[in-house]
Amino acid sequence: MPKTQKPKFYVVWSGVEPGVYESWTDCQLQVKGYKGALYKSYASRREAEEAYEAGPPLREKAQALPGKSAATSGKKRQRSAEKAQAPAPAAPRIAAEALAVDAACSGNPGQMEYRGVYLGDGKEKFHYGPVWGTNNIGEFLAIVHALSLLERLGLAMPVYSDSRTALSWVRQKKCRTTLPRTGRTEQLFCLIERAEEWLRTHDYKTRVLKWDTEAWGEIPADFGRKR
Repeated sequence: MPKTQKPKFYVVWSGVEPGVYESWTDCQLQVKGYKGALYKSYASRREAEEAYEAGPPLREKAQALPGKSAATSGKKRQRSAEKAQAPAPAAPRIAAEALAVDAACSGNPGQMEYRGVYLGDGKEKFHYGPVWGTNNIGEFLAIVHALSLLERLGLAMPVYSDSRTALSWVRQKKCRTTLPRTGRTEQLFCLIERAEEWLRTHDYKTRVLKWDTEAWGEIPADFGRKR
């Protein structure tokens, strides 16, 4: 009898849409033709998610796709990718007066929702979804929602997110998703456009910080659905 192949999980640190993928085909769509792509396979989802949170291994060279020549060395590609995806600095201690945001998605894409939680009392302050989308989109929209809310209320407190990808997109003022724009996702894309426009037209002073999951545990806005 032929051996049953164990499932693999693929981490994309630098690609079209970084994240954890459950098939080589999905991973290929994110890295094929992407300059400086960084990715690696893992035997379990937990191991892959932990590796994604930790960021690309400092000594790991980017894996090259078959038949594609590397114009630059693996180290150069890695430095370039790390510079582009460098997370916002985490505060040395958790601010008591702050908003924490997170998203959850059943599949990728799938039913996505996001929310914001006030650290002062642990209560949910906003929630959106579920709608068809991706986790990275939800993380991005959650940060912008928090920034907009704090500005409207005239409150000065930081926003925490545990998503390197979303933090990068917010700094770039652009949601770089590859999710197709269809009738099913039209409402979501309208929301993305509003979020991008808000970032372009507002000179906000709110600090957006990387939640240190390794040191502090799961972000308080986490939906508690990790497998």
